[in-house]
Amino acid sequence: MANISGKVYGLTVLSPIIEDNRLDICHSMELRWYLSQLPRDSRSPFAQLSSTYLARLVVMDDVIFVGHPAHEEHLKSRYLVFETNFDGDLDTYLRRMATETKEFVEAVWKHCVGFPGTGNVGAFIAYMKKCQITTTFFFADVNDQTVESTLQALKTQTSLAHFMERHEGTPAAELQRAFGEFYQKLSKSP
Repeated sequence: MANISGKVYGLTVLSPIIEDNRLDICHSMELRWYLSQLPRDSRSPFAQLSSTYLARLVVMDDVIFVGHPAHEEHLKSRYLVFETNFDGDLDTYLRRMATETKEFVEAVWKHCVGFPGTGNVGAFIAYMKKCQITTTFFFADVNDQTVESTLQALKTQTSLAHFMERHEGTPAAELQRAFGEFYQKLSKSP
């Protein structure tokens, strides 16, 4: 099914950017600057949305037709392209965006045509759905696990690697005892 792969929802949104030649700095340039300043680590607005596998925002100026025979095509507007893969359903994710990352959403989408703001969450959800296009290509490399279970698996893998490094060359009986303790500790961790 389009937009869904296992437990992962793939959202692609193209929001037209406001064109206003009366401004000193156009909306697309201001938006590019803002996006370039966003943190890309645990301080990212999308890190606040715990179900996010990945998210990216890009300003698209135009497209180039590369088929044959070549001919010129142009977009009628610049677009903000928003791609994200996340756990769960679309309405819940968009609601969380509008409430948990409100300042970020306002700062980004205020540059887009028809953006209703986040004050009316239902209007925001409707706007994002209106700008949504069908997604059939997913970036998340797991489709049957949640973000939380994937992170837990990575944590377990890292813990096991550290255990192996610390106990390299340990006599078998001592290694077996240490592994039993490690396993008990690991099974009790959240």
